[in-house]
Amino acid sequence: MRLIQRRRRVQPHNPNKVSFKPFLGMILMAASFFLYATSGTVAPWWGVLGLMLVWAFLLSLCVVWWSHYPERLPVVGVVSIIIYFVVIFGGAFALGWSA
Repeated sequence: MRLIQRRRRVQPHNPNKVSFKPFLGMILMAASFFLYATSGTVAPWWGVLGLMLVWAFLLSLCVVWWSHYPERLPVVGVVSIIIYFVVIFGGAFALGWSA
């Protein structure tokens, strides 16, 4: 038997620990809001309206998933930014939107 044994320290599970993931998702949603809201300089009014409806749907999805699936909120925030750039660049190339 060894006199000194190496033991791995295991942190006890803390059910009250707050995760940063849902907060990061909401920060990304707030950042994407400013992208969506200022798209009126490039997109026509119906494009901005459609984008804002998509953003409102994604925000409501984040609010519903806050307690049930908090690890998915950053993914929704990143997807909202990707959707913005796909729609704006797609509209610029396919429909001729310009500033």
